[in-house]
Amino acid sequence: MSAAPIAREGLDCGAVRARASVNVAAIARNCARLGSELGPGTQLCAVVKADGYGHGAAQSARAALDGGASWLAVAGAQEACELRAAGFEQVPILVMGALSPAELAQALAAGADVVVWSEQCVREVAAAGGGRVHVKLDSGMGRLGTRDADLATRVLALAEDSREVEVVGLMTHFATADEPDDDGFFTRQLDTFAQWAGELKARRAELIVHAANSAAMLRDARAQFDMVRCGIAVYGMDPLGVDPAERALEPALQLSSYVADVKLCRVGESAGYGRRFLAERDTWLGVLPIGYGDGWRRGLSNNADVLVEGARRALVGTVSMDNVTIDLGADASARRLRGAPAVLIGAQGEQQITAEEVARLLDTINYEITCGLTPRVPRVYHRDGVALQPVHG
Repeated sequence: MSAAPIAREGLDCGAVRARASVNVAAIARNCARLGSELGPGTQLCAVVKADGYGHGAAQSARAALDGGASWLAVAGAQEACELRAAGFEQVPILVMGALSPAELAQALAAGADVVVWSEQCVREVAAAGGGRVHVKLDSGMGRLGTRDADLATRVLALAEDSREVEVVGLMTHFATADEPDDDGFFTRQLDTFAQWAGELKARRAELIVHAANSAAMLRDARAQFDMVRCGIAVYGMDPLGVDPAERALEPALQLSSYVADVKLCRVGESAGYGRRFLAERDTWLGVLPIGYGDGWRRGLSNNADVLVEGARRALVGTVSMDNVTIDLGADASARRLRGAPAVLIGAQGEQQITAEEVARLLDTINYEITCGLTPRVPRVYHRDGVALQPVHG
């Protein structure tokens, strides 16, 4: 399923060197699509950390809730506070990351849930005034959480005995859900967590058990439990880094710039720092005012395509902080392309460049592509081509 093309080009909000257009309707549809695979009573938690994976946290949160999400998740206290300030006052928010004492107080003051995995964590929550907690078992990720199931149970008991602490959930995090050939590691993690959480859930049915990210939710229905925490798929990107359309996901973000200048590059002439492009024939180059200062990585030098007039044009030369050059071909008619819209991620005409394609060129993951877009790139929001005003809850 492709995002709506060309209509986005009208959302230029004046002359800008680069912009990211985000279709909130696509985010809502992705959440509805994910929700359609959940069992009765299983909730969808939309992960909007890192400014909504580069899409904008508040706008993405509102769209996700419109699409059926009932929880939001972030990594840090400041992110939770920003959501509350944006008007999300009644929505449950889970802060999943580690918190310093000051951050813990901030998160609890914002009415956010926090994660605990040791008796010390529980005491710190109580000392900070109390709040809602989720006990985390490290079933194999090797980061936050305790690997000791007995300790995790004792942490739960200590929290239950505290008048200041309310235990809301039990959780874990999968390490290889997005790797089909993981030698059974995902299944072992799932079995470990299911046994621990199942015994406690039998005693306290109201506990919310949750484990699955986007990949795990789509991989195995057993991992869905009472809630799933979906991030990458909410934004229409493929959890396995392949093709979003194969999983009926709709990319929400389009990154675009424009051809600021067109100039002839004769045989032997170069473009960019280090002269990493030398013309082997007379050709016309287009200069786009976007670069690694905007998050378009230097590793894409001589290593990417850009869409202009619905055709792929090779990015040539070094990606600099503020500019890239593309090869427009030998025909002098290329001069007419000065001022033409250029799409670096997204659709134009029948062509599409996905975040997954860019990630493969950089030997990374699609998460990093959109999260890496810098604040210098304005985010512009629309609903299937109709421009939106900033959201406030």
